Amino acid sequence: MSMHICFIEDTPLHGGTQIWVVDAVREFLRRGADVTLLAPAGSWVTAQCSATAARIVTYDWDAVTAQDRAARRTWSDALAPADVALCTVHPPRAGFHCARFAAACIAESRLPTCLVTKTGTIVPSYRREFYLPDERLCSAVITITDFTRRYLLEHYHLPPARVTTLYQGVDLRRFRATPALREEARRRYPVPPGDGPVLAVVGSFEPRKGQTILLDALSSLPEARALLVGDGPDKPRLQEHISRLGLADRAALFPFTTRPELIYARADLTVLPSLYKEGLPNVLLESMAMGVPVIASRLGGVPEIVRPGETGVLVPRGDAAALAEAIRRLWEDRRTYERVRRQAQHLMATHFNRRAQFGKFLTFLGDL
Repeated sequence: MSMHICFIEDTPLHGGTQIWVVDAVREFLRRGADVTLLAPAGSWVTAQCSATAARIVTYDWDAVTAQDRAARRTWSDALAPADVALCTVHPPRAGFHCARFAAACIAESRLPTCLVTKTGTIVPSYRREFYLPDERLCSAVITITDFTRRYLLEHYHLPPARVTTLYQGVDLRRFRATPALREEARRRYPVPPGDGPVLAVVGSFEPRKGQTILLDALSSLPEARALLVGDGPDKPRLQEHISRLGLADRAALFPFTTRPELIYARADLTVLPSLYKEGLPNVLLESMAMGVPVIASRLGGVPEIVRPGETGVLVPRGDAAALAEAIRRLWEDRRTYERVRRQAQHLMATHFNRRAQFGKFLTFLGDL
């Protein structure tokens, strides 16, 4: 008898986590699991999974905060056939939290479903019950970095036996550079000619991602060019920042893409200038798998893969001068650049193969 897994994804938006969920739905189906996706109507994940064999149950993202009888019935019906419900920990809103609501539905309907919360980032304002909503239920926590696991144990005093680290990994079949991919990338993402590096900054346009720090650094790197890829509320502010610094000829904003491999194929360096709330960003895994060296803020689980001088470069978050110097030094030191590129690729191939990591997820879920 196959395992039935319900993914709970309480956001209409898209990002690294949602991309992983879509990939997991497809891979778990391919491996013989039954899958339900419980997500907001009109959300990005439901659209991406609509053509799969997954059972899709949707709800009104705004109305569910009332936690009324209709919402409870929808969630309970979605959870009823599932052996395991895998719920991403999202921000609370209007007194509603998805993991707590899922636990309440499981308890009230007396379902045998085991609730597993999955998290990668640390938000100090979050409550302990967002991770273990009801300890009377079968439950567990998956963290995608060891940094997060240690934080939850130390600050929330979660039972160690219930918290497991499982890295998400990267699709090595997809994220590999080829001449054809590089040629398509040059056509898709044109940049002015120059002797300096092409910098890729991939992520949602919001303050925590620190794109303005990268732009400040770029202003002191006259030969460098930057591709900022994503979408979000900060787009007008970034456009104004580019204009104010006089960078319109060297920094360009591009929309979110479902083909980030083209960005890395066009880049010489990938930069993650984030200021807070990072776990283990997919952009680093993907870039490293493509053989594009990364320079990243030292925060969250980033140091678990970015080892200074070996697989990348770490910089203090929010320090534009330090970021500019790191970019300059790595680009000019070609021997170090090549060593970092090769060793990062090797690390991804040997320890972060997403297909192998999906197998570990399935084994873990099946053993609960």
